[in-house]
Amino acid sequence: MALTTQIQYLKGIGPAKAKLFDRLEIATVEDLLHYYPRTYQDRRLGAAPNEYNSDALIVFKGRVLRTQEIPARSVLIFKAFLEDEKGNQIECTWFKKRMYRGFRFDPFGVLKKDFHINNEVWVIGRRENRNNFFGNKVTVEEAYAADDVLTQLHVGRLTPIYALTEGLTNKQFRLFMHEALQTDALMHEPEVLPPGLLSKRKLLSAPQALKAVHFPNSMAELESARRRLAYEEFLLLATAWGIKRTQTKVLAKDYTYQIKKNLLTPFREQLGFDFTNSQRKVINEIFNDLCSARPMNRLLQGDVGSGKTVVALCAMLLAVENGYQAALMAPTEILAEQHFLTFKRILKDLPVNVAVLTSSTKAAAKKKILKELAEGKINILVGTHAVIQDAVQFKDLRLAVIDEQHRFGVKQRSKLKEKTSKLDLLTMTATPIPRTLALAFYGDLDVSTLSELPPGRQPIVTETATSKLACDRVREEVQSGRQAYIVFPLIEESEKISAKAVTEEFEKLKKVFPQFRLAILHGQMTQQEKESVMADFAAHKTDILVATPVIEVGIDVPNATVMVIENAERFGLASLHQLRGRVGRGQHKSYCVLVPEHAGSVAKERVDIICSTRDGFKIGERDMQLRGPGEILGTRQSGELEFKAGDIFKDKDILYQAIEDRDELLAQDPALSKPEHLLFKRKLQELYQQNWHLIDLS
Repeated sequence: MALTTQIQYLKGIGPAKAKLFDRLEIATVEDLLHYYPRTYQDRRLGAAPNEYNSDALIVFKGRVLRTQEIPARSVLIFKAFLEDEKGNQIECTWFKKRMYRGFRFDPFGVLKKDFHINNEVWVIGRRENRNNFFGNKVTVEEAYAADDVLTQLHVGRLTPIYALTEGLTNKQFRLFMHEALQTDALMHEPEVLPPGLLSKRKLLSAPQALKAVHFPNSMAELESARRRLAYEEFLLLATAWGIKRTQTKVLAKDYTYQIKKNLLTPFREQLGFDFTNSQRKVINEIFNDLCSARPMNRLLQGDVGSGKTVVALCAMLLAVENGYQAALMAPTEILAEQHFLTFKRILKDLPVNVAVLTSSTKAAAKKKILKELAEGKINILVGTHAVIQDAVQFKDLRLAVIDEQHRFGVKQRSKLKEKTSKLDLLTMTATPIPRTLALAFYGDLDVSTLSELPPGRQPIVTETATSKLACDRVREEVQSGRQAYIVFPLIEESEKISAKAVTEEFEKLKKVFPQFRLAILHGQMTQQEKESVMADFAAHKTDILVATPVIEVGIDVPNATVMVIENAERFGLASLHQLRGRVGRGQHKSYCVLVPEHAGSVAKERVDIICSTRDGFKIGERDMQLRGPGEILGTRQSGELEFKAGDIFKDKDILYQAIEDRDELLAQDPALSKPEHLLFKRKLQELYQQNWHLIDLS
């Protein structure tokens, strides 16, 4: 049997079950071997509590004393009374739903066969009464006859637990995995890591690691297997980014920039404030990139309110004053429109033509924009995904800015680069990336960080409260001449989701605040309606803005001092932090009031984190630990950059080792042409041809 053998030909699977494996993206034996366990259960007798064994998990081997069947109204109950090796008598319970069918069957037939009087049986379950060590009562999850030769796959060991689909059980899956490991397919598993690195890092071979990650004989063996597989993932990614970075650096631009200051100087004069030291530093880094002979590929990260947009606009004005076009791509229409309105306002006296293009742009307006864009009459185009449509053609696009980059996939970002032969690229994020993440996911980017907020900003008081107390806070601030946001997660009431809806709550709030001026804002409003609502709020013609999360980014009203977030448990950490950043932009003390309703443990943890810190780096890192880096960084949507064995937070040391070894490897053999590197190079080619088409490894 080969690694490429179709999964249906593995013993016990067949065409029908193969369809279930297809849901897990397992098509071949190789796919199966590389489908790693989600976690493990420590099912060894007498194992001390550890990360794979909670105090609620019961694992024991006992002799069957007697059994009993109990019929109930909606379920059938089977009980077995066992005695373990210490003489403890334990009552084990199974529940089965009643099945009303046209034939008779015995739902406990298999159990009766295994639980004959005096048989020895392994039992894995959860105690019903936790007051005593066993409580003498256990609800059974799995049970195995002690004399079954395959029982050792399931009990008496660190047992793998897989993320499966309906129709497949872990018991079945372990048997299929065992079968695959017994075939000669494992012998054909290629060793892609160079021998020198295997020896240097004292790593298991590929076949050893695969066998141990599925059926480890000890904690130490499991950790050795996981480290080997994580190292391979990290090294492949780090090497790909290293090659990509080298390729980017050797590209030569066929255009140049000069800092003429005929737009930059008047722009800075009419801003009305000075740049922070951090902004000056970052602007210099970006300008040095633009004026170099190589295309810029830079990530600009900065916390909420640190002034990323102004920095990006400086870069775009440098492009415009050199006769080039610039584009800014934002993930939502409301953000694109906010950028457009901001640019129009602060560039109103400068000869810069700015346009906005979204899916809501009317046909006639879109036709005019596309024509003027191709003719070079539009200097800066702001838009959503509409910017990368095939119909959008620039006369001389040289600078692209991607805002909130984590909401775009890798392929979407690359499509923007296809709009011109050479392009300077600036990506921005308000979710600061921990250093390990920057190394892992942005290995081909230079990173700039805005590390300070504009002077005079007041710290934001973050607190939880009831809706009534939150309204009291809003009333107090508005009566003092300030403004407030009240945010809800939905537009209309939903039967499936228990959360407050902005349209329903808006009508209620008008009765709660009859003396104040209220307005509503959500994504289903027209562009003109949104612009009108935001203009009125900015001009203080509105006191309270009731909105959905469309105001999460891009809104800057210094007089707004209260942000109330209803159903706070329904928002992610990054969203809560972004929403909080809409206040605290002026000279007045500001408040963010979280109103959770039905907070589970993870939701409560998010709320607690937001209340305890304003550090965007800490929030960003915790958010990625809770949700996973792929979701945060815009890669999960297309299945890219998802680690199966490695954890970039837990395995920082492995990542640093991989980066160190990558640098040595490429320094010695930049083309990976040595015989000992050919399998590693082939794996890189397979991996990145499948996923990105971004890295030329020929």
